[in-house]
Amino acid sequence: MSEDERAERARTREFFAVRAAGWDAKFPDDGPRYAAAIAELAPGEGAFVIDAGCGTGRALPLLRDAVGPRGTVLGVDLTPEMLAVASAHRPVAALVQADCARLPLPDGVADLVFGAGLIAHLHGPAEGLSELARVTAPGGRLALYHPIGRAALAARHGRALTPDDLRAEPNLRPLLAANGWRTVSYTDTDERFLAVAERV
Repeated sequence: MSEDERAERARTREFFAVRAAGWDAKFPDDGPRYAAAIAELAPGEGAFVIDAGCGTGRALPLLRDAVGPRGTVLGVDLTPEMLAVASAHRPVAALVQADCARLPLPDGVADLVFGAGLIAHLHGPAEGLSELARVTAPGGRLALYHPIGRAALAARHGRALTPDDLRAEPNLRPLLAANGWRTVSYTDTDERFLAVAERV
C-alpha cells in the first residue's frame, strides 16, 4: 500500500471515528427505508451476506432476519469506533475490521454484498468493486444503497450534483462492468438510491 493510500484511509477513519457515537441519532428515520430495501433484495434463507462498510451496524439485524438462523451475516468496516458501536449487534452478526478493498475472505463466498453509502468512501473504487466481486459467488449480487437519492444527499450537504459523481448511472454502469459486475437495476429518487449488480 502506498503512502497516499495509507493517508487516505487514515483520513476516512478519522472522519468516521469522531462521528460514530452520534451517527444513528443523526439519522433516526432511516430504519424503515433500510428495511424496505433489504426486504426487496430478499437474500433468502441460508444466504451469506456481507455488510460492506457496515458502520454502526444498523442493517445487521435486518440482514439477519432476511437470511435466517442458517445464514451468515458479516459486518466489515475500516473504523474501530464504528465497529465498537456495531458490537451491540454481535448476537446476529460477525464483525471484522478491514478495508473493503482487502477483505480477509476466500473467493466466491458471498451471495449478497450490501453497501450502504459505500461507493463514495471506497479508496480506489475500481479496486474496491473488484475485491467485492472476488468474494462474491457467480450470480451473487452487490447492492449499493443510500436511504436518500443523489440530489437529496447533495442538497443535505449544500452542494450541487456534478457530472463526475461516481453514483451517476453513466459513470457507475461502466465502472461496475469493468470490475466484475453487470448492472441489474438502478433507482435514484429523493427517497432512495439503490443500484443492484450481479457477479458475472
